[in-house]
Amino acid sequence: MHWIVVGDVHQNAEALARIPGVGQAQALIISGDMTNRGGARQAQSVLEAALRANPHVLAQVGNMDEAGVDAHLSGLGVNIHRRAVLLAPGLALMGVGWSTPTPFGTPSEASETDMAAWLAETHAKALALAGPGGRVLAVIHTAPHGSGLDCLPNGASVGSTAVRAFLDAAQPEICVCGHIHEGRGETRLGRCHVLNPGLSAEGGFVRVLLENGQLSARLEQA
Repeated sequence: MHWIVVGDVHQNAEALARIPGVGQAQALIISGDMTNRGGARQAQSVLEAALRANPHVLAQVGNMDEAGVDAHLSGLGVNIHRRAVLLAPGLALMGVGWSTPTPFGTPSEASETDMAAWLAETHAKALALAGPGGRVLAVIHTAPHGSGLDCLPNGASVGSTAVRAFLDAAQPEICVCGHIHEGRGETRLGRCHVLNPGLSAEGGFVRVLLENGQLSARLEQA
């Protein structure tokens, strides 16, 4: 079985239908930034495009989505922000959206302190769902600081220190992040495989696979 994770849709959802095997995935997961400072109406338009690609969609708010999008996603039963979802026996998804502060005053920003608390509480929920020896797929909108997946074109590292500290300590098997479009790529932080698929409109996505008991992730291009 497999899951598709995309990020940073920014109201341009046409690429979702072009993802190979998207209709056969267990779910299509959106890691944040569905809109461009948009609300429920704009997010719903993205959701409808995603649902045409796959009938099972999970999503969360990124920093470029208005806070009302969170309530909209919750009302539809698809919100993963600060929630855990059992994807398969022994495998739980944890989602944390928003971002830490940016210079641009975007709609959904949280302090590093709040981000750290959200990560800890959501990870605990995921571990409880996964059970003893279970595994965690973390979908976190903000890239970890100093990972190389949070670098601007000028080389500045602008990711979250809270996300980095969480990944270093908790070591979920896989983390899919986003937020910094130029940071597309993958790395390892200890045992944690961290992937940033970049801007969805450019065709980047992550395929998470569970095959013969083995969990893995691949950065792919539509």
